[in-house]
Amino acid sequence: MVTPTGHNRPAELAPRVFLHVDMDAFYAAIEQRDHPEYRGKPLVVGSPPNERGVVSTASYEARQFGIHSAMPSREAGRRCPHAIFVPPDMPRYKMVSTQVFAIFGRYTPYVEGLSIDEAFLDVTSSQRLYGSGETIARRIKDDIRNELALTCSVGVAPNKFLAKLGSEFKKPDGLTVLPFDRPGILAFLRPLPVTRLWGVGRVTQQAFDRAGLYTIGDVQDASPALLQRVVGAHGASHLRALACGEDPREIELDIREKTISREHTFLRDEKSRATLDSVLFELVEDVTRRLRADGRLATGGRLKVRWKDFDTFTRQRPFPQPTRSEQDLQTLARALFQDIVLQQPVRLIGFGVTGLVTTTAPRQLDLFDLPIETRTKKEKLDNAVDQIRARHGPAAIRRARALRQPPGPASGKNQRKEKPT
Repeated sequence: MVTPTGHNRPAELAPRVFLHVDMDAFYAAIEQRDHPEYRGKPLVVGSPPNERGVVSTASYEARQFGIHSAMPSREAGRRCPHAIFVPPDMPRYKMVSTQVFAIFGRYTPYVEGLSIDEAFLDVTSSQRLYGSGETIARRIKDDIRNELALTCSVGVAPNKFLAKLGSEFKKPDGLTVLPFDRPGILAFLRPLPVTRLWGVGRVTQQAFDRAGLYTIGDVQDASPALLQRVVGAHGASHLRALACGEDPREIELDIREKTISREHTFLRDEKSRATLDSVLFELVEDVTRRLRADGRLATGGRLKVRWKDFDTFTRQRPFPQPTRSEQDLQTLARALFQDIVLQQPVRLIGFGVTGLVTTTAPRQLDLFDLPIETRTKKEKLDNAVDQIRARHGPAAIRRARALRQPPGPASGKNQRKEKPT
């Protein structure tokens, strides 16, 4: 992973300058830009309210009704019956995202994309060409507005944590320049709730509430012993540093997915094992295709099942050796699924691969390992299948599902319960 540590900048010069740029209601804003009839109206990008699914994003007009991303579409429809619902158009959003990131690249090569619609930029060295961090932020906002007819919110700060806070401060179409001196940083942070600290979720917030720590200022003033009792030694050190505005992280230029996965939510809860097997087979096909396109190999596979009552669990198992073979992934997925007792209908099923690596480490060959020549032929076959599907569609060629008899029932020791979502 490449990090632009210092950018050859002498230590005695001005502090680092980071921007966090966050597009405003990105998917919804693109839809409203391209469809004038949607402008000024509550717009929801996601599943329709009469189907099972969730909100991807909502326009600011829809947010006035309490609609937010990840909310069930049925709830969004209940809160705003006159809202306009449109399905996501990811190819179009990705195309616009490429245009946005091209604008970032005009001002600095040090861009860390966090998602399709937000990024960190280190503009420390760019100031000699384009002006101060605030000036660069305004230029980026102007370019995005004039060229793409969209708005974004930007935070300007001496580190990534503070820049992210800044971009959230005055949305939409906001620009916040945080203090760069320590007293100013501490004063800015003091009144903010502890939930603005990275790593403070619902459980940690409850622990802070029990300890009487409600604001970032309370964390600044708390003794190390108290913080350690609340969140442990490591958490105490991390959160105290953030509460004081300290964040040493650099821009990361090589950001790649740590996992590749695919899920399917059924319109109606499904109890047919044959149907579930069929859907799982197609999910694994897609994961395998993306894995081979990524160029890495997976060291483990993971199955996810969510029941009708929203109870969710996962099972996972390592592969005998790193792989991107569809046969290997299908075999593991069936082995993980075959031991599951369908105690109630299934709401969601998913499969993913984990532990992605670029090379296979040397290891002792097993008696039942396939010869290298056979593995090479299998990979060439998989690549040929990908090419056919890319040209003629995913249904152009399908594999037989009974590739080989899966191994015995999976051990329950890798089963992990999750909280309902």
